[in-house]
Amino acid sequence: MKKLIAIAIFVFAGFAVQAQETAKIEFKSEVIDYGEIQKGSDGVRVFEFTNTGTVPLVITDVTSSCGCTIPEKPKDPIAPGESGEIKVKYDTSRVGPIRKTVTVYSNADVPAKSIKIKGKVLE
Repeated sequence: MKKLIAIAIFVFAGFAVQAQETAKIEFKSEVIDYGEIQKGSDGVRVFEFTNTGTVPLVITDVTSSCGCTIPEKPKDPIAPGESGEIKVKYDTSRVGPIRKTVTVYSNADVPAKSIKIKGKVLE
């Protein structure tokens, strides 16, 4: 009986240690505010992040809620403790409010993370 309990404890501890080893993505800011910008202005902004996990962070895809926003993901894995960036380009030829969501897919503890851009393009 004692052997069975000891085996169960080792199996449980193994799962607990394995569950803790994961990548974690922590953004410097989850919202970028363009403010009020002129039509035709530079629409490129950068989301900075750090992998605060214990294994390399692999970003598999980055999508936007609209074709007017083009995100660019890092090509290489981000090592634990290292930083990276996701570039987002908004089409500033569209006049009006900016309210778009960019979704980051990765091997992090939260596999789909939403980040946002906002602002207003003036005539």
